[in-house]
Amino acid sequence: MKGVWEALSDATRRKILTLLRDRPYTAGEIAENFTLTGATVSHHLSVLKESGLIVGEKKAQTITYSLNTTVFQELLKSVAGFLYKGE
Repeated sequence: MKGVWEALSDATRRKILTLLRDRPYTAGEIAENFTLTGATVSHHLSVLKESGLIVGEKKAQTITYSLNTTVFQELLKSVAGFLYKGE
């Protein structure tokens, strides 16, 4: 879970996740939403992918990214465990 928290600590990565909430995006479409270099966007996508928050599907030369909802469910369970004590 440590990698997830680190990935979420960056505002740019949180914005990428917000974009992906609506639909899958290609790397190029994600980059169009930022004034960052392609290499910087690629780095952020790599961090998100390594944390398990997103998945990438490659078709020919294009990678399409989408949210990995399973990791978000685990994150919510973890947070809920801090907030509520089981009885």
